[in-house]
Amino acid sequence: MSAGGPVALLDANVLYAATVRDLLLTLAGAALLVPRRTDEIHNEWITNLLRSRPDITPATLARTRGMMDSAFPEALVRGYEERIPSLHLPDAGDLHVLAAAIEARADLIVTFNLRDFPAAVLRRHGLLAVDPDTLVSQLLEQEPGRVCDAITKRRKRLTSPPMTADEFRASLARSNLPKTSVRLRDFEI
Repeated sequence: MSAGGPVALLDANVLYAATVRDLLLTLAGAALLVPRRTDEIHNEWITNLLRSRPDITPATLARTRGMMDSAFPEALVRGYEERIPSLHLPDAGDLHVLAAAIEARADLIVTFNLRDFPAAVLRRHGLLAVDPDTLVSQLLEQEPGRVCDAITKRRKRLTSPPMTADEFRASLARSNLPKTSVRLRDFEI
């Protein structure tokens, strides 16, 4: 684990929803985790989002990607492709994620698709797969003050529309972060 928290390879499915993406990147900005991703991961979440949400323009997502790249330039993982042929997962479409995590010397793969990353396979590479809800809950246990401060600042920056603490927690719950939502209520966030 690095001084900035665990090194976390962010799978495309956790970057897809703005609420989850923003929460993870807020925690990264507070040095509670070190994000990693590839261009392939970026392309995957953007393509899927454009397919399911025709109201969002490619230009909007290009701007989002640009802001992510600018905020975390060291997050880009390269040179992982040569690892892919020697790896095995239930879904071959996820091999690039595992390869990038190994190349990045990540501690974690953050994904909603835990079944696609068997613990026995990941252990051989010193990795653990965790869903974002569990990760944020663990960070709240380890660093409650820093996590709550970062999340509170993020919520207060929301202006379109602004959100009360209750509305913010409800948005987290709707975004598959129910444990985080409940825990933040305990901290009155």
